[in-house]
Amino acid sequence: MKTYHVTVFSKTGEKLLDDTFEANDDQQAKEIGEQILKEKNYWEETHRVVSPTGKLLLFHS
Repeated sequence: MKTYHVTVFSKTGEKLLDDTFEANDDQQAKEIGEQILKEKNYWEETHRVVSPTGKLLLFHS
């Protein structure tokens, strides 16, 4: 398992969520990241999901 990072920012730049989660690969991490964002109602906020190597998997501004 690899550790991925999800971050959400408000329009003013305040960090709303800064969390990590584990996934087997990048595809699974995208799915888990999307699920986390939707469950916490952050899907429409500025967000990113990043792999352990720094690869940007999801981004919305």
